[in-house]
Amino acid sequence: MQSVLNTVKGTALNVAEYLTPVLKESKFRETGVLTPEEFVAAGDHLVHHCPTWQWAAGDESKTKPYLPKDKQFLITRNVPCYRRCKQMEYVGEETLVEEESGDGGWVETHQLNDDGTNQLDDKICELTLDETKDEMHTPDSDKSSGAAALANAGEEDEDDDEAIDMDAFEESGMLELVDPAVATTTRKLEADTQSNSTSAAAAAASSGESATGGDSVLHTRTYDLHITYDKYYQTPRLWVVGYDEQRKPLTVEQMYEDVSQDHAKKTVTMESHPHLPGPNMASVHPCRHADIMKKIIQTVEEGGGQLGVHLYLIIFLKFVQTVIPTIEYDFTQNFNMS
Repeated sequence: MQSVLNTVKGTALNVAEYLTPVLKESKFRETGVLTPEEFVAAGDHLVHHCPTWQWAAGDESKTKPYLPKDKQFLITRNVPCYRRCKQMEYVGEETLVEEESGDGGWVETHQLNDDGTNQLDDKICELTLDETKDEMHTPDSDKSSGAAALANAGEEDEDDDEAIDMDAFEESGMLELVDPAVATTTRKLEADTQSNSTSAAAAAASSGESATGGDSVLHTRTYDLHITYDKYYQTPRLWVVGYDEQRKPLTVEQMYEDVSQDHAKKTVTMESHPHLPGPNMASVHPCRHADIMKKIIQTVEEGGGQLGVHLYLIIFLKFVQTVIPTIEYDFTQNFNMS
């Protein structure tokens, strides 16, 4: 139902944008909006200070006459996304802590044991070790275990055995037989052989593990981000399209996994791109952008500073990241509001 409402609203806004005249006079400080010329100036500043962003022309049939043909929108590609938004939230058991005032309670997401330690930490620390020789492939582990064995044997037989003649021991060839490096190499080669023989089965099972959540490999998604000028709201607008590790497009539901759940399907909706043909793309709705920018401008001026319009997109990228916090695109210059 929400998607139907978003579609109807998007169609109505497209009509309204078509009928809205192009903003000619700057109202940046008064209302936080941009003229097309100010949008281009802010885009040039962003491209200069963060070269991963570039101007794009888009589809020729969708060219907007109020923007330069070669500067229709901004784009950055292959932005990494290492985690899902739900991984940033604590998924453990919640406890409701009552307030004495009776106004309600708050949720305590991190429970502590009686001794003050965290239950989650205890679960992480519960590790098991398979004490088999096949697991000991490193020279350091061989040396440490060998040294421990020699130390124990030395304590028992120190007074009983005579010292070994090292020259005779070397001539007998026994030194080569117990060389730790040779032993480690042999075990490693055997392990590699077994690994190669089962690689096909492991590859076939990996997709199943991913589907059931048993895969521990970190799967990195990437996103292409676009910034367009919204003529109706007279502000920038962010668009995102995601890909998996094989550069296959993500589904709509998969992309919503990388959006803050407070904004998914509300602030972020699927709509047609104003400069590109093809399927709908996820977009951060710009209805609140001007209000947020206006508050930032007021805060800076109250602190005795002055905010130039050329910084608009740099600030815009910082406050819009609260919507898509796991997409790591913001490597622009720092901004101080004081």
